[in-house]
Amino acid sequence: MLTSLGASYAFNSFVVAERTPHKKAASQMDVILHVGAHRTGSTSFQHYMRANRATLDGAGIGFWGPWRTRKGVLDGLTDTPATPAEARRRAGRVQMNLRSAEKRGLGALVVSDENLIGTPRRCVRAGALYPEIGLRMARVAAGFAPVTRVNLQIRSLDMWWASALAFLVPRGMPLPTEAKLEALANASRSWRHVITDLACACPGADITVTVFERFADRPEALFEAITGQSGPESQPGAFWANRCPDLAALRTCLAERGEDPAQLPGEGRWQPFDFTQAARLREAYADDLFWLRAGADGLATLTETAASDRPGTNLGKDLQARGQRHDRPARRLAPTR
Repeated sequence: MLTSLGASYAFNSFVVAERTPHKKAASQMDVILHVGAHRTGSTSFQHYMRANRATLDGAGIGFWGPWRTRKGVLDGLTDTPATPAEARRRAGRVQMNLRSAEKRGLGALVVSDENLIGTPRRCVRAGALYPEIGLRMARVAAGFAPVTRVNLQIRSLDMWWASALAFLVPRGMPLPTEAKLEALANASRSWRHVITDLACACPGADITVTVFERFADRPEALFEAITGQSGPESQPGAFWANRCPDLAALRTCLAERGEDPAQLPGEGRWQPFDFTQAARLREAYADDLFWLRAGADGLATLTETAASDRPGTNLGKDLQARGQRHDRPARRLAPTR
């Protein structure tokens, strides 16, 4: 059963099976789902995978990205089906494509689409972190069954919400009110609840968690963490895509839609939360990491292999500006074990 942590977002009539790995035939392909989260370098990772598709195919590793999954193979899979027959058709479409990939001789298939777990807009509207992930991923897991592994990349909550808000303003969302920011800062749902719901929705799959602060500008390191295999090398920041707009860009957006750009003074990245609110969110993230390092109740495994720990590599200046330096020294991530 779902733990009390996710009780307020429990999905009805969903029986959680014992978390034991599926037994698969020797010829069966591993299915690995990379489900984001949004604003944690998922688009950068997808660009890396697509750029190296030929090399990965040669190594027996296939890749489906959003251009294949959305309005394609997975179209409607996360939605509530109108009838049982419709649910079977959606799952059948996925299975047919999986068999096709398997016939090509692939030993593993990486599917990366952060929209499988929800959207930032829905999170902001609900005032909660991926409240529908349980139902959505239960449908995904049923369609792909069996799923070998699911990876979720997380980020400090003050920076995640700030990035999500900055991403949404140019897409029509109004600037958040003080009441909205206070509600987000006080929200009880954190990554721990998201991971708990994800694990319950995908029984039998290995749940792995990586951190934005370590992997964002090193997609080959994320690839290795997800697949257990070394990937094609890349230069730090070479595939960094879909960055959130800075304050200057947001002011331009406000002016273009007839709003007062002076509402967002200053330069650099936008941090809508005040000091107390941001500290509260960082505290929640620190608690999430503590829980993960302590074993996550057996639900997930945290991987903290830092790009900066690799010989001759360091975190880029842009990455430091996107959240790592904002963490208090006492909450720096632990070194790789």
